[in-house]
Amino acid sequence: MRIRATAAAVTVSGALALTAIVVPAAQADDNSLASAAAKVTAGFKAGHAAPRASTFAASSVEDEQVGDTAVSNVVVNGGKDVVLGISAKAKFKVTFTATDDSGIDNTSGAAIVYHGSDLDSSNIGALPNEDIDGSVTTCKTVSATKSTCTLNFTVDPLWLYNTDAGSWKVWVGAQGKDYDYSIRENAKSYSTKRYAKLSTNATPEPIKKGKTLTVKGALTRANWDTSKYAGYTKQKVTLQFRKKTSSTYSTLKTVTSDSKGNLSTTVKASADGYFRYKFAGTSTTPAVTSTSDFVDVR
Repeated sequence: MRIRATAAAVTVSGALALTAIVVPAAQADDNSLASAAAKVTAGFKAGHAAPRASTFAASSVEDEQVGDTAVSNVVVNGGKDVVLGISAKAKFKVTFTATDDSGIDNTSGAAIVYHGSDLDSSNIGALPNEDIDGSVTTCKTVSATKSTCTLNFTVDPLWLYNTDAGSWKVWVGAQGKDYDYSIRENAKSYSTKRYAKLSTNATPEPIKKGKTLTVKGALTRANWDTSKYAGYTKQKVTLQFRKKTSSTYSTLKTVTSDSKGNLSTTVKASADGYFRYKFAGTSTTPAVTSTSDFVDVR
């Protein structure tokens, strides 16, 4: 049975330790992602010297900066979309820069990825994977005042529904050696998309020059509700052709997928060459190009 889940608990004990535990959302006492962020924040605050002057900067109610610690240059998956099919888990990294005039506590780097307008309203997301020894050393010193932080994530398509495709966000935080800290709820947006497949088949083969070719294909994408692939309907896909003697494809026409994701059109055979369909992608589905189908024109 498929159970919708969110990644859950965080333990803060001295150095920050993160564990990725999956629990059904219905069994959580509160929003587990927001709870995890709150525990990290509480750990930062517990270490902060009480007399130190504090500043508060907010682009949302969850953002907080104490002292001169700053986080920046957040990158998810090397700047690429996170794409999932129906079974294989997506593994990716979140990296960011942390600075403080006293240097960064390299065990303090924290991140959460989530889908929703903010952590309080999110219903799906993930925490970093736990290191084998149970500790997490997420950051490396670059200079006396700067560190780079890297956190590993795994997202399982069995966690997801189709409505979870689209824009996701990253919550990040880090603490200086002087216990200053910085937290940003929406530090970066990125896309999580449903993997797509595209095929091309031109017939008949071989064919006489000037005769009509029928070029069929199918555009399908991962359906996270059913854990199967299904036709992507009413989508515009371009049919392209490359002569055998050329290295460049040209667009012949645009074809719209039918109610089952199928594609079909006709063209006149002009020369030996390769036909392929190409889909530009959408906000929830990545671009995809089919394998080319060679046609021998006689």
